[in-house]
Amino acid sequence: MGNKLSGKDLIKLGFPKNNAINIALGQINRYRKKEKKERILLEAKQVLLNPSQFTGDGTWGKVAEGLTKPVEVKFNELRATRAPFTIFGENEIDEQAKRQLYDALKLPIAVSGALMPDAHSGYGLPIGGVLATDNAVIPYGVGVDIGCRMSLSIFDLPASYLKGKGHMLVQILKDHTKFGMNETHAIKADHEIFSRSEFNDIPFVKALLDKAYKQLGTSGGGNHFVEFGIVNLTDEHPEWKLRAGDYFAVLSHSGSRGLGANIAKQYTYLAAKQCPLPKNVQHLAWLDLDTHDGQEYWLAMNLAGDYAKACHDDIHRRIGKAIGKRPSVTIENHHNFAWKEIVDGKELIVHRKGATPAAKEELGIIPGSMTAPGFIVRGKGNADSLNSASHGAGRLLSRAKCKQKFTPSEVRKVLKNADVTLIGGDVDEAPMAYKDIHKVMGNQTELVEVLGTFTPKIVRMDK
Repeated sequence: MGNKLSGKDLIKLGFPKNNAINIALGQINRYRKKEKKERILLEAKQVLLNPSQFTGDGTWGKVAEGLTKPVEVKFNELRATRAPFTIFGENEIDEQAKRQLYDALKLPIAVSGALMPDAHSGYGLPIGGVLATDNAVIPYGVGVDIGCRMSLSIFDLPASYLKGKGHMLVQILKDHTKFGMNETHAIKADHEIFSRSEFNDIPFVKALLDKAYKQLGTSGGGNHFVEFGIVNLTDEHPEWKLRAGDYFAVLSHSGSRGLGANIAKQYTYLAAKQCPLPKNVQHLAWLDLDTHDGQEYWLAMNLAGDYAKACHDDIHRRIGKAIGKRPSVTIENHHNFAWKEIVDGKELIVHRKGATPAAKEELGIIPGSMTAPGFIVRGKGNADSLNSASHGAGRLLSRAKCKQKFTPSEVRKVLKNADVTLIGGDVDEAPMAYKDIHKVMGNQTELVEVLGTFTPKIVRMDK
């Protein structure tokens, strides 16, 4: 008996001569190839005899599904008509972003959609796109950076705390924040997220545990940042123990790091195999939530979202410790995610690709740019926006255009005029790359109520 398991071995066990064999070989080669053939065959026999007992199992669940209820792979045509939608701030949004939403609204699973006023074109769904679907999740509708989010901690310290402490605060950001592909903290923190069952039950995710542990409390590249600034609260907030006034605060923006990126890549690949679509919408391949892969992605996506929160919590913990103060309140929200929500009396999957949840009374933070204020908001629960708002100002110019158009000295001049200190960063994140946040906010007065502002003063980004 050779050591490599073959399709013939499975046929001898009694496996039907169909795709179940290919699925089994794929799963075994991916997750169990170092184990003894005899042991694998014993398990495979059990799966064949009682497939229903293995539903949801990391290795064998997909094989059991192939034996009992195979996933039907069929080419999906787009519908001739679009599902209903609303666009906010239509005149400020490029045509390509609108076209991407229109295409998504023709998917057979699409129920309704919306476009936020900061929208611009992306891959699959546009950035600022919201799409509600029926029992299906689109990995690229969530995006590569699963659970990318904002987190704002307001300290009961006056805005004047910044005065004369610039050097100290710059050093705190240099010492206690890590950015990009390779920087990690010398002293790693443990977190309850690492004891989650998904890290054990999903073999693909299990292999990412070490990376997730190393990257906890770090931020990505691109437009991710950690910044000190001033919060202005227009009203008193007894629940936060803060009166109206100006306070010292820290704002962070990043997501689920390598964990989320790998999950996105894997399940986008599986979705594309199971759900062939016309070329212009192939990024919008979906996973049916009644399938093994759909269920597994849903669990992995939620884990990545919770991990993104854990990263922000660790960043804010480290900074709070360095300052010697605990925040009075932390306001936070995801903006690359999918949620199960009730829309018109039916549970749907609401994808927000670069959009902030804004259900009635829900708090959020919508940043501007390095030189423009962000806004602390409370959702109004507008059904036309699928309870959503913008996730920022939105890009006006692509990264490539910024590199052609601006020089580092021009960016430095703009920052100096705004009295902003920048650590790291590049011309592709120049303040001029972004839309006017005041215009964006003006286009979503039906979606959110403004409670206060955050003005950046010391900004740390990837080099």
